[in-house]
Amino acid sequence: MSFIGSLDQGTSSTRFMIFDHSGKIVGQHQLEHRQILPQAGWVEHDANEIWQRVQEVITGALKNANLLGSDLAAIGITNQRETTVFWDSNTGQALSNAIVWQDTRTAEFLSTLSPKQCDLIRHRTGLTIAPYFSGSKLHWFIKNVPTIQQAIAEGNAIAGTIDSWVLWNLSGGAHGGVHLTDVTNASRTLLMNIETLNWDDDLLSLFGVPRTILPEIRSSSEIYAMTDPAGPLGCAVPIAGILGDQQAAMVGQVCFDRGESKTTYGTGNFALLNTGTEIVRSKNGLLTTVVFKFGDEPVHYALEGSVAVTGSAIQWLRDQMGIIQSAAETENLASSVENNGGVYFVPAFSGLFAPYWRADARGVIVGLTRAATKSHLARAALEAICYQTRDIMDAMVADSGVPMTEMRVDGGITANEFCMQMQADVMGIQITRPLVSETTALGAAYSAGLAVGFWKDKEEIRKQWQPSRQWKSTTTQEVREVGYAQWKKAVERSLNWVD
Repeated sequence: MSFIGSLDQGTSSTRFMIFDHSGKIVGQHQLEHRQILPQAGWVEHDANEIWQRVQEVITGALKNANLLGSDLAAIGITNQRETTVFWDSNTGQALSNAIVWQDTRTAEFLSTLSPKQCDLIRHRTGLTIAPYFSGSKLHWFIKNVPTIQQAIAEGNAIAGTIDSWVLWNLSGGAHGGVHLTDVTNASRTLLMNIETLNWDDDLLSLFGVPRTILPEIRSSSEIYAMTDPAGPLGCAVPIAGILGDQQAAMVGQVCFDRGESKTTYGTGNFALLNTGTEIVRSKNGLLTTVVFKFGDEPVHYALEGSVAVTGSAIQWLRDQMGIIQSAAETENLASSVENNGGVYFVPAFSGLFAPYWRADARGVIVGLTRAATKSHLARAALEAICYQTRDIMDAMVADSGVPMTEMRVDGGITANEFCMQMQADVMGIQITRPLVSETTALGAAYSAGLAVGFWKDKEEIRKQWQPSRQWKSTTTQEVREVGYAQWKKAVERSLNWVD
């Protein structure tokens, strides 16, 4: 059993990656799933389709690596975090489409909460009041979906984030599946107390969520169950690691110690700063979240800045606007012009996340003249990724008091070297991309491998990390600040659009 498997269930696709002891990828398979958009602001996934993709990518990755399930010492799970699903424990079928983290349908309900209730939520969870998180999604399901109401009444309804759905199915589903989650995913629900690491009775009551439907909360690294031999692995393999995707990327980037940080560029953009065993409560629009808990070791916390739209803005240029044929085109387009021509793009398609937390914001493109071209717009879209990252990293420095000199990066956009150079220029610091860029899947593999002794300890893992490319700022402080001031003006134009 010389390998570790990692299931990475993301917002737009699912993949299974197989790593050897050195952290090298030896096999993988990836498939997309549908993005269901019933109306403005609503984003859904078919959970049954996701489970089908899980089975297909596991089978495909094993085949590509010419391995059997029995060659794996364990598997880890990492997932899009706040996306929420209800299912029937008897039939194993999802009771409704999953509500995705990007969905904003619960904003109206959240606006009815009193200031006292909001303060309670913030203090107990470390989070802000936003449709992004799972608690209000569970509330919406319970209030609005008759099949769920009936299943709750009959005692058959269970619910959770996508990690719980995948774990339950992999471990046998209706024929003995376990209903568990880990502390990182539970910390994103608005229902877990970050001090006790348990579901909070006051918060459950506030959101109208019965404790009985929720999974039991466990650490991020332990044996939760064995895979069902009748499932895609074809044998019993320990499922031994679970981490929300951004926390998994922290582990994959070996950010184990206080003060270490990373930024992951995906559909959205997520920056985390490890604050060790201390809970640091943000005064600058960031979130306090659990970053990992390995078995019986103390829990570690992080400050997090979440940006809703980064990579998905490039998808919008491609799929909705038809300006580009592939995401890779943005690099050539953006580098073909000297600057953005005064064009700024704030992709607030579903409001703004950290550090603004403005659900009333909507996307804007400002500064257009007759001279503006699609090259300027492509450059503005890449700059928006960089400026939004600076917004949250500036807030992290303000909260932590620790000046930042380097940022470790991972995710799809890091392949765009022009964008990474712009990121270094916008922030005035060194940007470092690791040799293994698939840090989310690697982090889940590390978590599972630690639980079964595949890797001895965190220090053995730390030695595997290597840089592949670094970028240093090539611009002046004056140029940097002028551009950032214009970005802030553009953000102001995006606010107060939704009444």
